[in-house]
Amino acid sequence: MKKLYKSRENKIVAGICGGIGEYYDIDPVVVRVVSVFLLFITGIIPFLLAYLIIYFIVPKNTLSR
Repeated sequence: MKKLYKSRENKIVAGICGGIGEYYDIDPVVVRVVSVFLLFITGIIPFLLAYLIIYFIVPKNTLSR
């Protein structure tokens, strides 16, 4: 069973976009581009609030390395 973790290798800010990319087996750059698009569509405050919630909910990946 696959689980969603924050990425340790594909990390720019907190590893969330990298972890989502690894979970769905897509390039993390695509997830980052979609995230920036959503940032401008939803507004900065709602996106950052959602990002912070995800940051605290999704665990770190302690299995790799």
